[in-house]
Amino acid sequence: MIHPRRKALHDIPGAIWVLGFVSLLMDVSSEMIHSLLPLFLFDVLGASALIVGLIEGLGESTALIVKVFSGTLSDYLGRRKGLALFGYALAALTKPLFAMASTVGLVLGARVLDRIGKGVRGAPRDALIADLAPANRRGAAFGLRQSLDTVGAFLGPLLAVALMLAWADDFRAVFWVSVIPGVLAVALLAVGVREPARHAAAKRVNPISRASLARLGPAYWWVVGIGTAFTLARFSEAFLVLRAQQGGIPVAFVPLVMVAMNLVYASSAYPFGKLSDRTSHTALLVFGLIVLIGADLVLASGDHWPTILVGVGLWGVHMGITQGLLAAMVSETAPPDLRGTAFGFFNLVGGFAMLAASTAAGLLWSRFGAAFTFYAGAGFCALALIVIRIRHRAI
Repeated sequence: MIHPRRKALHDIPGAIWVLGFVSLLMDVSSEMIHSLLPLFLFDVLGASALIVGLIEGLGESTALIVKVFSGTLSDYLGRRKGLALFGYALAALTKPLFAMASTVGLVLGARVLDRIGKGVRGAPRDALIADLAPANRRGAAFGLRQSLDTVGAFLGPLLAVALMLAWADDFRAVFWVSVIPGVLAVALLAVGVREPARHAAAKRVNPISRASLARLGPAYWWVVGIGTAFTLARFSEAFLVLRAQQGGIPVAFVPLVMVAMNLVYASSAYPFGKLSDRTSHTALLVFGLIVLIGADLVLASGDHWPTILVGVGLWGVHMGITQGLLAAMVSETAPPDLRGTAFGFFNLVGGFAMLAASTAAGLLWSRFGAAFTFYAGAGFCALALIVIRIRHRAI
């Protein structure tokens, strides 16, 4: 007799597993760089916290904004894989730029190009997962991909730590090694995923016409709104790295903060994604915000290593609760032929929110310190909870 948990995993199509492992490899590549990038900017290039916040905000918001165009294009063409493949390839090609960077401007350029690649692939890939997954397994499918993606997000920093120790804090050598898993991710996607035939035969329509956008109803736009609130409340993880550095941790070990966060994230994303298939989405959203408030308050309370670990662990639980859930909610509230566009607009609005949140966090950090920055994040979470409560009463 097959255990129910194993049966649930068997019900997820093989192409979704492949997409998960593609995400895993690319996240190994990206996180080897991103877990060290704030320190590289600080210690090697002499950047300030505000500059780090601007670079992170511009990079991540660029990725989210580009998703609207790639998602819409994938709906119009009726094809997802080609755009996803182009996005992964572009991200892989930018990795050497970080190793060669000698100025903040070049790092910014590399970061933006890398995130454009992420933006190009994101909405078509998420729409492809929604197309491939059985209707009663979408939360689990998104949770599975997020879990595998996040495994890469903690393996990358672990590998970065090992190489930094072996090579005497040689940032550039680590950045060069990151090219390898990026290339492997592109190759696996090229040969391992076959797009559903119905996309190729679908009739082309304009996904951003008035008639098409009218089909994205109030339920969808509520998901966009709450997703934006979550993004505003949760600024870039680069500030977790900077918080860890304040505790006097040796440079080579600072990326372990991202290992801890992503280990918790990876282990919680699939269980919470599966839970979202059979429980109240509103209850899970509220729980996710409460956990993020706890993370912010812990991180604000001190910079000792045990405190940092507790805070980033709670941050990881929050990510595991909310990220797959929000993706499943987008897929459930959008018409199947507009899923790419729906994910695109969801991330477009989130992109502006990420830019605002990370820039504000950098400014608050520079003027008032780390504790105030995390207290401000907790305050915004409380406002988001009030909005959810008011809307829930109104329904």
